[in-house]
Amino acid sequence: MNVFEWLNSEAFTVFGQRVIWSDMLGNTIGLLALALGWRRSLATWPAQFLSGLILVGAFAYAHLAGGVGKQLLVIVVALWGWRQWRRGNQRAQDGSIAVRFAGRRERAVLALGTALGTVAVGTLFSLVPALSWSPWADAYIFVGTLAAMVAQARGLVEFWFAWLLVDVVGVPLAFSSGLAFSGLVYVVYLGLVLWGLRDWWQRSRSGARAPAGTRKEPALGPSGAAL
Repeated sequence: MNVFEWLNSEAFTVFGQRVIWSDMLGNTIGLLALALGWRRSLATWPAQFLSGLILVGAFAYAHLAGGVGKQLLVIVVALWGWRQWRRGNQRAQDGSIAVRFAGRRERAVLALGTALGTVAVGTLFSLVPALSWSPWADAYIFVGTLAAMVAQARGLVEFWFAWLLVDVVGVPLAFSSGLAFSGLVYVVYLGLVLWGLRDWWQRSRSGARAPAGTRKEPALGPSGAAL
């Protein structure tokens, strides 16, 4: 048995549904990545990269080409997000990644880009049925995930709102696709998203950015999180 076969073999059964190793491991690491994102840790990006890599196998097993495409995109954006946070051009006074609400123009671009992207990807999936058996739901999650990660890389509180909207569709789609563990993890995601939203919202009010020319490097703990 090779690695791909093992990753897509059954780990256990829950509620009458098979849980495969790739689904379980990929989503567990993805959950960790979200928690690290809440803590504004650089380690969130390598975790998202690894999660995407493993989940490619899970979605390929479920014959969800849209899901495979989304995870490949996650891998690329995770590399870009790591670079953005590594450069750290915007820091709070305590040296951690600065978080804020998007400006009107940023919010409009993010919303318009997400809407147009969903229409474009949904149309593609509809025209090529082999790519997805649920074209519009897949497109919505595909583009919504990209929007969330871009917002996260820019330190925008809207990152959490985007994840909330993705969860609304992601939970039922995961269960109906036979990826029970993904569905359960999405439910846990919801709790983390609400907690993270509260934390970033408060920080956007109290954690003002460091003045220009006084950039301070963050003190990082063992996990890479700002102390």
